[in-house]
Amino acid sequence: MKVIRQGDKYHLQLGKREKIVLFDLLELYPQIPPGHFQLSKAGEVPDPEANQRLLDEALAEQRTASKNQLHALLSDAERCQETQTGFRLRLSEGEVEWLLQVLNDIRIGSWIRLGSPQAKLEMARLKAETMPFFLAMEMAGTVQMALVSALTRRKS
Repeated sequence: MKVIRQGDKYHLQLGKREKIVLFDLLELYPQIPPGHFQLSKAGEVPDPEANQRLLDEALAEQRTASKNQLHALLSDAERCQETQTGFRLRLSEGEVEWLLQVLNDIRIGSWIRLGSPQAKLEMARLKAETMPFFLAMEMAGTVQMALVSALTRRKS
């Protein structure tokens, strides 16, 4: 995957297989399990159950909106175009930053589903059922690095 900046737009150029991998990866959104975020670990929140429920509902609404935005973006024929060598996706800087958030959810959510391993030794003990989460985590990180690199080049 190449990320090319043209003015204030970014073009992700992907081969045919890369497009399939990226779109399949984005279909995993959201990955962070519902209820993962807590208002307070110390429990110093008035009416913690009601406030936690409000947080969970707000996060669910945000995820639904992001999922809908993601589907709209990937099905927009003007932004997503077949090329001779594969595929091109056109994004604004704001959309790149939003896509980084989506990819971060996939990466961190996959890490959580792996049991939040802290060491390479723990990662070495992957099993058939955990391998998809490892691959999603690594692929999301790879795409994030390409996007961050493009954003950094623009600002330097």
